Amino acid sequence: MAFGRLEKPEGARPMSDINMTPLIDVMLVLLVIFMITAPLMTASLRLDLPKAEAATPSDAPSFIAVAITPDGKLHLGEDELDAKAFQQRIAELGRANAQMEVQLRADQAVPYGRVAELIGWVQAAGLNRIAFVAQAAASAP
Repeated sequence: MAFGRLEKPEGARPMSDINMTPLIDVMLVLLVIFMITAPLMTASLRLDLPKAEAATPSDAPSFIAVAITPDGKLHLGEDELDAKAFQQRIAELGRANAQMEVQLRADQAVPYGRVAELIGWVQAAGLNRIAFVAQAAASAP
């Protein structure tokens, strides 16, 4: 007759290591998010737009974003251009679609003469729908 041992077999030992897989997954997702959003945050154009009581966003389906910074640099969309290149590009866009709206963002420190010159270039390109972009003024309590 065979008798078994009276000792209990040793059970599975508890795992004392931290499972790193979920932590690495979260870190990689955050890394991808920051890699995508970081260029978008630095590419934005900082302008001190004038404030107006009735400033409302335009709902134009297609528009051209034009901006002029306080130091006189011209921007067409996200591209910084000199005056000659700006005039050429705006003329091409005007020939392509003369009904397109131009949304003009001019810093309030830009002299009126520079803004008027910019408007003249846009109108010479055949684009007559010009919208001035402003910030909504804070309402008084």
